[in-house]
Amino acid sequence: MVKTRVRCAGASDPGKVRRNNEDAFHIDAERGIFLVVDGIGGQAAGEKAAEVAVERVRARLERQTGTTEQRIREAVAMANNEILRLARGNPEWEGMACVLTLVVLENGSAVAGHVGDSRLYQIRRGEIRKITHDHSPVGEREDSQELSEADAMRHPRRNEVFRDVGSQPHEPGDADFVEVQRFPFDPDSALLLCSDGLSDQVPSAEIRAAVERGAGNPEAAVRELIAAANRAGGKDNVTVLVVEGEQFTAPAPPPRAVPRSDLLPRVALFVAGLLLAAAVGWFTRSMWQPAPVVIAPRTIVASQGIAAAMAEARPGDTVEVPQGEYREQVRLKDGVTLRARVSREPILRAAPMSAGPAVIAEGVKGARFTGFRILADRSAPLSTGILLRDSAVEIDDVEVKGAGVGIEIRGTASPSVRASTIRDSLAEGILILGASTPWLSHNLIQTNKGAGVAAREGARPSLLGNVVDRNVLELPAGMDSLKELNFLLDAPKPPRARQARQAGAPQ
Repeated sequence: MVKTRVRCAGASDPGKVRRNNEDAFHIDAERGIFLVVDGIGGQAAGEKAAEVAVERVRARLERQTGTTEQRIREAVAMANNEILRLARGNPEWEGMACVLTLVVLENGSAVAGHVGDSRLYQIRRGEIRKITHDHSPVGEREDSQELSEADAMRHPRRNEVFRDVGSQPHEPGDADFVEVQRFPFDPDSALLLCSDGLSDQVPSAEIRAAVERGAGNPEAAVRELIAAANRAGGKDNVTVLVVEGEQFTAPAPPPRAVPRSDLLPRVALFVAGLLLAAAVGWFTRSMWQPAPVVIAPRTIVASQGIAAAMAEARPGDTVEVPQGEYREQVRLKDGVTLRARVSREPILRAAPMSAGPAVIAEGVKGARFTGFRILADRSAPLSTGILLRDSAVEIDDVEVKGAGVGIEIRGTASPSVRASTIRDSLAEGILILGASTPWLSHNLIQTNKGAGVAAREGARPSLLGNVVDRNVLELPAGMDSLKELNFLLDAPKPPRARQARQAGAPQ
């Protein structure tokens, strides 16, 4: 995963009317996690709900197993059910709940999770766009443009919501619970997360202007917005988080109007410049070249098979694969994302007259492969589940089961494998050969007949948070300290030591 570089700041204020603060927030710039929570319930109950939400959401998001969308749904559901459990067991907390908005940044995109009427805005090039939808009667009418922003801010039912976290039990996949969406996070944009204590008091145009004035100094923008909410009455707690991309700047001021008396000489100079440029350009090929064509990224649905869709794809495109079983060999391409429409529903098996690999990347850069199951058995064996040769690609949320080698990494490039399951391989789970430094993060590596991870021929992988169950890690000399950063469960004894004990040899 490529880390998104940002400048960020956040603060919370009780406002001018309330004594206690039922809002809470969390910032983890290193992991790209940002969260705003607005508690419901009055007195200590709302504060407790917000505290539990931050604790549970943070704990799940920090455990990087599964796709980001899955992690968000599970995190909010865990917070929801814990708040409900505590409220049912304590009469003082009866009725407590919260609303929340969170963002996880990864690889140039943002994944938002949202329940209620807190908000997420994106600010870019002098414009502000509301990303989330208010789960409230008034908010729905505002989003559908039945009400203007000003009328919605003054509406007497503004504080009502029809979705919250904690008032009834939920599962991660429940419909009409967590709103999850992924969108590009460009380095020249900024995000603003806030409780309704800001959005009910300060119009979006003023929010945009404050963030732009504070470009490069998000702390100043946060302070200015909280002060603006309090000047407008401070009727509620107010919490603001600003997250700036590393290239975010205030837009250039509009050009100064030119007096009419100065206009004629400037027009004459401009025309003369055009004539001179045309005369010079007559003798240069550059003037004959057509303007560049901008090609927008596409999403291609693999309705006629994966190979056909991949053949059509170009860098920047996404190939989306519906549920089903696919017996074909898949080749990854530069800059193309190959993803499951629903995680773990598409299944790859050995292609006819082939023993694998199921997925191949050779000299590929910037590709991503996510959400598939690769299954092998006696009737359809696979020599290798995934073969990466000199390829810097991302593999995540993938299951490889029963192949000869689960994932084989060769060459000098450094791919990443994260949040995946590699199990029951006939030899190594993950085999790394050559001077590669792959990143292996938060995978389940289980019951492979060879080593769970074997690094040979100069390979030096980085391993973090992997669960290695009934397998060993075969690492180069000097890298044993990596084992402390992972979870080794029931690792078998090396074969020679086991045979020595059986023969009664001294240990």
